[in-house]
Amino acid sequence: MSLGPSYSPGAQAQLGDQSPILARQVTKAFEGSQHKPVNVLMIGTGEYTTGFVNGSPSDSDKSKGVIALSIFDLRSRSKVARVGLCGVNGTKFPAIRGHLQRAIENYYTNIKTDAETFPADTVVDAKSYLKALDSFEKGDAVTIFTPDDTHFEIALAAVERGLHVLVTKPAVKTLEHHRILHEAAVRNNVLVAIEVHKRWDPIYSDARDQLQSLGDFSYMYSYMSQPKHQLDTFRSWAGKSSDISYYLNSHHIDFHEWVVGETSRPVRVTAVASYGVAKATYDMDCEDTITLTVQWENIVPVEGGAEGEVRVTGAGTAVYTSSWIAPKSDVHSQQRFFYMGQKGEVNVDQAHRGYNLSVDGTGYRSANPLFMKYTPTDGKFSGQLGYGYRSIEAFVDAVAAINAGAAMVSQYDHKLASVATTYRTTAILEAGRISLDTQGTVQIKYDNIQEPCQPTSLVALNRA
Repeated sequence: MSLGPSYSPGAQAQLGDQSPILARQVTKAFEGSQHKPVNVLMIGTGEYTTGFVNGSPSDSDKSKGVIALSIFDLRSRSKVARVGLCGVNGTKFPAIRGHLQRAIENYYTNIKTDAETFPADTVVDAKSYLKALDSFEKGDAVTIFTPDDTHFEIALAAVERGLHVLVTKPAVKTLEHHRILHEAAVRNNVLVAIEVHKRWDPIYSDARDQLQSLGDFSYMYSYMSQPKHQLDTFRSWAGKSSDISYYLNSHHIDFHEWVVGETSRPVRVTAVASYGVAKATYDMDCEDTITLTVQWENIVPVEGGAEGEVRVTGAGTAVYTSSWIAPKSDVHSQQRFFYMGQKGEVNVDQAHRGYNLSVDGTGYRSANPLFMKYTPTDGKFSGQLGYGYRSIEAFVDAVAAINAGAAMVSQYDHKLASVATTYRTTAILEAGRISLDTQGTVQIKYDNIQEPCQPTSLVALNRA
């Protein structure tokens, strides 16, 4: 990846009084150009943004959140200026502010957590994001971490106002919405990127690069899970507006799409699911575990053919499984995949990095500071190299460069997971949902010869 942390004038001063080794490592990572700070509106006040869920700190590995912590730190480094935080229920904000102060401002000596909040503390308004968006200007940035079925409406409203958008996966739930959002982004000349931080995991990033020399795609298996108590965390939307495949399979499907580039495309999807725990334990009518079996076809351009014309050279099979009924274990999320190319294979266990801790009261766990390093160094936040943080910073850096005229939006189509280059992920996820609902196979069609890797429609084949 060519994007990453860049240096800010105050970085050396902030880092100089930390341990010398850390200061050298982080300062080196910050080298680069600096543009005008970006104004950022964070939409969504849940676990991933603030670490605050259902009236208390999350009991997951993200009790300090990810988005707000990263944005507040980027502000301390002069990369972010104005900060806004938008939710639905304003009466929650006093508790959220208190949590952010205890979990971040009082924990780290170098970060302040003040932010403008929408709606007012006495107001409940599901459309409060519209007023919040209107208070920002063209060229400002928006992060969207809300229930899956709200992404499209919020992102489109931001794009039509000329704001750059970073939306959590899945970007949207349907191929039609993906196309509309992409066209709006082009029309308004703004960046719309999907926050899939596995692209910044050094192990996944290296695996992707290694796989470029291992031949055409042949087979992939992936698994990702979260413990069953997360169903309580997600009780407001789980089984109502989305499912576990949209929520977790999206990570490895995006990784797969990133690996193959324009050399392969999915053509058929069949989904199966397990049921029982969510209903019995939480009275939720949703799948416990979802598996998508996807047929991919490998393609190459036709020599002397029309622009975009391709021919099929082979086929590959992918099996993506995700679950939210795992037992509590040494990690919050089991994450692993096996990928076989025609010239070699890669096997990654993301959950276990060979770093284990045992602590009185909390017991044994496998730690992963490569994602977010929450433990301070000499009292200061020092997690700027974590791939959860880098994913946010890369977007902010891209927005700053675009606003300064130093880069074009299209330059980030392959540097970030932009809405222009992630159609196949959306197609697979929607096809999986259709397959579950119809108990059949879904075909992914490509009718635009000039865009051979951009799906145009989904067709349910053998309905039950």
